[in-house]
Amino acid sequence: MAGLPAIQGRAWLFGSGISTDMLSPGQYVHHPMEERLKHVLESARPEFAGEVKPGDIVVAGANFGCGSSRESAPQHLKDLGVAAVVADSLARIFSRNAIAIGLVAIACPSISEVVKDGDTVEIDVVSGIVSVAERGIVLEGDRIPEPMLDVLRHGGIEPLLASIAAEQNR
Repeated sequence: MAGLPAIQGRAWLFGSGISTDMLSPGQYVHHPMEERLKHVLESARPEFAGEVKPGDIVVAGANFGCGSSRESAPQHLKDLGVAAVVADSLARIFSRNAIAIGLVAIACPSISEVVKDGDTVEIDVVSGIVSVAERGIVLEGDRIPEPMLDVLRHGGIEPLLASIAAEQNR
């Protein structure tokens, strides 16, 4: 099966225990999407939502996406243009929700200890290799299972299912 292109982007460094409530604050759940996106990760880094650029990469410590199964948490990152999340470890529900919407999420132990804010990080999505070329850093992240890579190749679970349905209707 065809590979996925490498992702390269500027790192936004966060600590451990970034919860779904920090990613998608509950007090804004009934606000319009534009307003909700202004508050993504504001309790950890108030400037994030206003300064993140398409293609940037969130790098974090342990247990990224812990908390509730709030599906808006990875969606808000994607809506802001974040290309991937790489963390020391990922909450399972966050990881599954991210992949389901086509957002790359990779666990890479000790990534938060070696990447600096603003580094250019490159991710080989298929192999799980994460690197910062200018500083000679190469780390081996957890490989995403093939069925989940297939979801990413299609841009999320909905486009994958649409593709399967289209094939069956030919």
